[in-house]
Amino acid sequence: MHRMTALQGKTAVVTGGSRGIGRAVVERLARDGAHVVFNYARSEAAAAEVVAAVQRSGGPGSAHGVLLDLTSPGAAEELLDQATRLHSTPDIIVNNAALSFPPTPLAETDPAAFDAVMTVNTTAVFRTLRHAARHMPDGGRIISVSSLNTTRPAPGIAAYAASKGALEQLTAVAAQELGPRGITVNTVSPGATDTDMLRGTNPPEALEHVAALTPLRRLGTPADVADVIAFLAGPDGRWITGQNLHATGGLT
Repeated sequence: MHRMTALQGKTAVVTGGSRGIGRAVVERLARDGAHVVFNYARSEAAAAEVVAAVQRSGGPGSAHGVLLDLTSPGAAEELLDQATRLHSTPDIIVNNAALSFPPTPLAETDPAAFDAVMTVNTTAVFRTLRHAARHMPDGGRIISVSSLNTTRPAPGIAAYAASKGALEQLTAVAAQELGPRGITVNTVSPGATDTDMLRGTNPPEALEHVAALTPLRRLGTPADVADVIAFLAGPDGRWITGQNLHATGGLT
């Protein structure tokens, strides 16, 4: 028999849950007892490994991967609807999926690439928030993953920073609108976190430099960020809403 856990019986949705921070969030929420439904855009093998890892943990929660590309119209709503069909209307939504590309000057940025980044990083969040405003049970939790780059802008990241800035404003407004129903809506902004996305868009020397600038003298790990998200998703986060928590190891 499993002991009672913080999220026992809750249904959670995590976008982009097959790798990086998303995978760590899926595993952490499942360990806390939630039934987690996540989407992945490409790798069925990676998604299957997340599900297997949750099963191996022997915890009370579960994980289920759904192949959905958030650049497709209606994909965000379909993910939430699938979670409802599998378990129940989601009590927890984590907007984690993100798209980026290597730093590129504004003058050389492909408009189609800009649109794709905005679709995944901003429009999909709008769609999940809209769905939640209509269907989420009272007392729910919504956490959107942003970036330190909205407060530490840098050359070449206009599309990514703009998309995350818009995400932060969407979640701030949603906190005001959904607060009367006891639904908390917050943003978590990771610092330099050791993921495939970070390593794929930055040279090694840049990562060494940012680790040296961080008071804790290292890159973050996906689990570092997942623990902050789990706090906001659980009962101990009930009095925090409309906030942007910077999980950066002190970098911001």
